[in-house]
Amino acid sequence: MRFGCHISTKNGYLGAARTAKAIGAAAFQYFPKNPRSLRIKKFDHRDAERCAAFCAEHHIASIGHSAYGCNLAAEKHQRQAVIDCLLNDLDITNACGSIGTVVHFGAYHGDDPLEGYKRMIDTLNEILFKWAGDSIVLIENNAGKGDQMGLTLEELVKIRELTERPEKIGFCFDTCHAFAAGLWTGTNWTEVMDKGKEIGYFQHLKVVHLNNSVYPAGSRRDRHANLKSGQIKLEHLLEFCASEVIRELPLILETPSSDAYSHIHEINDLKSWFKSSF
Repeated sequence: MRFGCHISTKNGYLGAARTAKAIGAAAFQYFPKNPRSLRIKKFDHRDAERCAAFCAEHHIASIGHSAYGCNLAAEKHQRQAVIDCLLNDLDITNACGSIGTVVHFGAYHGDDPLEGYKRMIDTLNEILFKWAGDSIVLIENNAGKGDQMGLTLEELVKIRELTERPEKIGFCFDTCHAFAAGLWTGTNWTEVMDKGKEIGYFQHLKVVHLNNSVYPAGSRRDRHANLKSGQIKLEHLLEFCASEVIRELPLILETPSSDAYSHIHEINDLKSWFKSSF
């Protein structure tokens, strides 16, 4: 099983990969650039290529995460900045040898939700028409805070199907978001899994954000907790991780990390819980 966490790139992309190996992670996520800005980054291609080579040598999977402001359903005046930002992220993650870059399902606050979906499809079509690399867009399910879009697996599958280049789109499943949205209650994973198989979701799922939730199921409140301390019972998280559609994917922690209980501790706990799998 490929456990990992989000890692800072303050020491470069290669530095992030080396940190992942040092803490015993088999996967890691990183921000290709400043996550609070849509500005384009002129990145060090040699550093990125060394990251790719290091990860290949040590069998480490890497995933980018695009800026928080990359709204696929953005207003017209913001749309070009989102397109340019995501193309830049794809360029960086491709150079780093990463699976792709995660972006949240679009957010739209108008009266007609169909307009939000249309904007998403148009934006994705423009991005992917211009993109020729191997790195793909990984659409993440939403928690539902202030918006009703992207809460179901059906929505993600349909958006992918309706784009002109679906082969360049995959999915990222966030456990906290699914719990907050009421999609996964902790006790209904078999039902969620069967539905996902039926509609073709899991064959395009590439990465998991493995997070517990501070708030209860269906709260529509997105706040991550450590695996042992949230509202999702640990036994349900472990059942999820061990399921046939999840266990071979990179499982990335986006949980709180402190000196008392760091991501190193949490990854070691996961390895201990799944000791029989190693």
